[in-house]
Amino acid sequence: MMGGMATEPAGGAQGRVAVVTGAGSGIGRAVTHALLRTGWRVALAGRREATLRETLAEAPEPHIALVNPTDVTREADVEALFAGVLAEWGRVDLLFNNAGMFGPSARLDELDPADWRQVVDTNLTGSFLCARAAFAAMRDQRPQGGRIINNGSVSAQAPRPLAAAYTASKHAITGLTKQISLEGRPFGIACGQIDVGNAATELTAAIGRGALQPDGTLRPEPMMDVRHAAETVLHMAQLPLDANVQSITIMATTMPLVGRG
Repeated sequence: MMGGMATEPAGGAQGRVAVVTGAGSGIGRAVTHALLRTGWRVALAGRREATLRETLAEAPEPHIALVNPTDVTREADVEALFAGVLAEWGRVDLLFNNAGMFGPSARLDELDPADWRQVVDTNLTGSFLCARAAFAAMRDQRPQGGRIINNGSVSAQAPRPLAAAYTASKHAITGLTKQISLEGRPFGIACGQIDVGNAATELTAAIGRGALQPDGTLRPEPMMDVRHAAETVLHMAQLPLDANVQSITIMATTMPLVGRG
């Protein structure tokens, strides 16, 4: 572990503490870098320590970061993640609930229930477990409060073909976001959701080469630089707690989301 002594949050981002799940690649890596660049202390969480350390090796200000290998589907791992952050820095000001997976493409009647459970456990239950732990920390700390940002995906709005588990899990994230927003009000806890469409990452590379469309055709889809998604998360994160972006969509301008289906 790397890090400093626990401190109360100072003015601006300096001294504020963030937890980023799925920090080993893609949007999680880009958000981690954006937060570190602006003075946040960041705990990087993900299943593979090697990829977390790759994120950190490329990061500005790596001395204000922690590496925390974490499987978000395991309650004990999540509890250990937040206990470690609180022991090191004394508080949690931001959770970016980003860990997720697509799962295999399959028609509904051919989708293996084991694959369904893996996707739902990662995308939904993992987000719940992390939000639960962050909420408890934010409620009990002084100054009280904090912010949770859930990565919903544009699949929270419109499905892709052959993606029942992913689509269902991301629609459920919208409900979880609203519930956290409601329950967080008395404790100064804000919660919002970002739906990202076609940010260029390792995970979405296949979409740029050719994605199955609702009409059965296979077409490459336009992509955008992942930094735009990271900058949007950063904007949400740095708002004062009396203001909240409840939901936002950022996507490649000409991706075929509008009218999909």
